[in-house]
Amino acid sequence: MPIAVDIDVMLARRKMSVGELADRVGITPANLAVLKNGRAKAVRFATLAALCEVLKCQPGDLLRWEPDDAAGG
Repeated sequence: MPIAVDIDVMLARRKMSVGELADRVGITPANLAVLKNGRAKAVRFATLAALCEVLKCQPGDLLRWEPDDAAGG
């Protein structure tokens, strides 16, 4: 998928665990892991906003576009 999720980077910068982030955002650690590992098909804006609020960052700090190698070029 061409959208990469960098939650791990922000967790390391904030010295925060996945469990703590999930608790503070109000989602399950399992759902956060799905998002963190890039397996999510979608993310609600409310969840993205909560992640940004807790991590004190912008959406672009958590999500980035990478070209799809399969497209060629």
